[in-house]
Amino acid sequence: MKTRKRIRAAFAVTAALGLAVLFYSCKKTVTLKLNNAAAEIVIQGEVTDAPGPYTVTINQTVGFYKDNTYPPISGAVVKISDGQGETDSLTETATPGTYATHILQGRSGNTYTLSVFAQNKQYTAVSTMPALVPLDSVTFETTSGFGQHQTNAVVNFQDPPGIKNYYQFMEYINGQLFNKEFFIFEDRLSDGRYISNTLYMDSTYLQSGQDLEVKMYCIDENVYNYFFQLNQSGGGGGFNTASPANPVSNISNGALGYFSAHTTQSISVGVPNQ
Repeated sequence: MKTRKRIRAAFAVTAALGLAVLFYSCKKTVTLKLNNAAAEIVIQGEVTDAPGPYTVTINQTVGFYKDNTYPPISGAVVKISDGQGETDSLTETATPGTYATHILQGRSGNTYTLSVFAQNKQYTAVSTMPALVPLDSVTFETTSGFGQHQTNAVVNFQDPPGIKNYYQFMEYINGQLFNKEFFIFEDRLSDGRYISNTLYMDSTYLQSGQDLEVKMYCIDENVYNYFFQLNQSGGGGGFNTASPANPVSNISNGALGYFSAHTTQSISVGVPNQ
């Protein structure tokens, strides 16, 4: 019996010390010794069926504990060809790391090749612009729960039959891009149907009286896969540089980012009273 009492007493002392360490630790700020990965190049560019110029931005990643300001990469050689014999040499704008086209005009059906030479490395990407699928209208869906009304936009359009289609939607509220969420959709389970797809916001809901602009992009499969993986990783509406969250890019030689040739259209509406 004495032995059991000693064991219980020792266990009680050990537990008490453990709790004391735990409570003490909760008051301390711990800085983890994370290894900063080597800086990587980030390339993001697009060509659309709207009038140019089109832009390509080139930046560099930073360490985990540094500000989320990605240093621009200047002096790169950037070109885009349209597969029809036209090649546009982009020039750097007044914004460092941003390069703009001069003569290129995007068209559905064309395959565009991006070529970037920067920091003694060559990067390429290919994207084919799909046919435009008209956006018919933007309506609203209001639900109630926990004493609140929640309003989300609904995009309505006819998906063409017999063709794989991939879509991306962007929302602008009072002229500002709502970048906490991006919305993508594929027609694998709804080929040829009339689609009404709700753009659910995770934490912010539309408010009565706001001006809403919804942009619809018809994107190719590689770009859809990029944003799908970004969405799965929790990257949300911004670029996530934390491995293994980086989605598979369609740009060669280990570059991060994406190059997209897509159609674009938009509808602007006022958010109705709830």
